[in-house]
Amino acid sequence: MTCPNCASTATSERPTRTQLDYRTFRCLRCRRTFNERSGTPFNYLTFPSDIILQVVLWRLRYKLSLRDLAEMFLERGFVFTHEAVREWEARFAPLLADQLRAKRKGQSGSSWYVDETYIKVTGAWCYLYRAIDRDGNLVDSMLSETRDMDAAQRFFHQARVVAGQVPERITTDGLPSYPRAIRETLGEQVEHRSNQYLNNRVEQDHRGIKQRYYPMRGFGSFDAAARFCRAFDELRQFERHRRVRVEAGSLAQRRQQFLVGTAALQAIMLAA
Repeated sequence: MTCPNCASTATSERPTRTQLDYRTFRCLRCRRTFNERSGTPFNYLTFPSDIILQVVLWRLRYKLSLRDLAEMFLERGFVFTHEAVREWEARFAPLLADQLRAKRKGQSGSSWYVDETYIKVTGAWCYLYRAIDRDGNLVDSMLSETRDMDAAQRFFHQARVVAGQVPERITTDGLPSYPRAIRETLGEQVEHRSNQYLNNRVEQDHRGIKQRYYPMRGFGSFDAAARFCRAFDELRQFERHRRVRVEAGSLAQRRQQFLVGTAALQAIMLAA
């Protein structure tokens, strides 16, 4: 194992283990000891990695408060406070979002549907820009304190980087900043349609974040809101059982996909 202090590969495993049963090593070069979690985001945590990941995934996926999660794991013998859940979310949700974002890069379709929805932060309304493709797959999402030309341009630039391509067509509502932002960010060749009925697809897709966000009664800070919304959308896309609109599957297949996806998320986070 590589030493996290001097990056030397000349290390030897020690017979002793940590309190959580992690292997320990000693570097033959710098003479320092470390364990298999040293140099990772899980270092200095007093709970097993799989438990922390499960807490973060349940926090993002289900309508559970910080205190709900602390009580649920208390029944399993793990004692931590709701503030620990908040700290784990702040530490690991961005890592999860970055990994899932990189995994799906370049997979979106050529026809985008773009719209913005309202998210309350510290009593004020902010704007969550979201884009999906024709099959309902996530293109990108971005929380902004304003709904203007600068925000629209930043969103389209970010979406282009994630998608890895420029779309052939974009459908939006009647927001005046969209036409110019599309021309200046994506180019004149992109067809722009503005129709509230054609854009119902993405407006209905907002229900995912809305249903998860309502029980929380808003966010305490803009950074926390942006972090949560981004991680929620990435996780929701990863666990989406349909990649195309006409794809069908049995309940047994969906259950199997869920189990495989959960195991994959554990591996993705441990490798981050």
